[in-house]
Amino acid sequence: MTMKLTCVTLLSALLLISCNNEPKAPEISNISYEMELKRFDQDFFRIDTQQIDNSLSRLGAKYPQLLGIFLENILAISDPSGLKAYLRNYRPVYDSIQDVFGDMQSVKSDLEKAYRYVKYYYPDYDLPKSLVAVAGPLDTREDLARMSSGELTPNFLGPDFVGVSLQFYLGADYSLYNSEHFVSNVTPLFRSRRFSKEYLVPDVMRLVADDIYPDRSFTLSLIDQMIEKGKRWWLMGKFLPGVADTTITGYTGIQTEWTESNEGMIWSYIVKNEKLDSKEPPVIQNYLGEAPFTIGLPQEYSPGNIGVWLGRQIVRKFEKENSHLSVDEIMKTPAEKMLQEAKYKPK
Repeated sequence: MTMKLTCVTLLSALLLISCNNEPKAPEISNISYEMELKRFDQDFFRIDTQQIDNSLSRLGAKYPQLLGIFLENILAISDPSGLKAYLRNYRPVYDSIQDVFGDMQSVKSDLEKAYRYVKYYYPDYDLPKSLVAVAGPLDTREDLARMSSGELTPNFLGPDFVGVSLQFYLGADYSLYNSEHFVSNVTPLFRSRRFSKEYLVPDVMRLVADDIYPDRSFTLSLIDQMIEKGKRWWLMGKFLPGVADTTITGYTGIQTEWTESNEGMIWSYIVKNEKLDSKEPPVIQNYLGEAPFTIGLPQEYSPGNIGVWLGRQIVRKFEKENSHLSVDEIMKTPAEKMLQEAKYKPK
């Protein structure tokens, strides 16, 4: 099957990339929320290596919930020599972090705004009291946390804080991301191109969506998983109205343009070539897993996990047909019911 990129005007392309196609955002000016910014990264790299015990004691008093986790689970360090080596070896990474994130006020402000939308839709959700910045390792895939969906994330939720690992947001051209060791042992280039500052807040909201609705769709069929995972992208759009869709999906601008322009063709291709009730791992992985492209579709234009994008389109269609439902009710609607009532037939 031959597919060609449908031409669109420059203006249309820009609109496709910059708009997430969600209905008008609700008013949140009456929702008051502010988080405290804590620079654990800066405090940690100020450790006096000549007085490690005293330095760690002071750091533990300031970060009682985090220090032990960071040393034991993230760094896996148990002795002073290991700590000294880490501080010495990662000083260049820390310096790069300060170049990019010397001032995190804009990140803090954007996160506060996103969390106000979370509070609008979920009044009982406990918002974090603080944003904690961390400068951690870049050695193995285990340096990224895994969400219930199976996706990897640089960030983590504490009892009353959200932690962000700044070493994963230094820009796609950062030298270490392009090193052979990093590509082989941490993450491939198609994923690390999203290791930029603009993805930080969307990544946190992805984590929040996963926290509110853990993904338990692994045993379901292709179409059910498409919709369930698509729900979470749709929910992220609710938390991030007006934010570029590329930062929510992780697609490039070209992939976004092609996908939007060929929605009907993509849907028809999957319907004709796959069983929507398939549970075959290779089929699930091809349409729902992260990858540089989707097998069977043009490598130069198609993104990976294109089934999640189609699932979100089904959720959006269902929302239009059921505008009386709340966000929570839509999220809890079974995938089968959603597919039936959405009457999804893209052209």
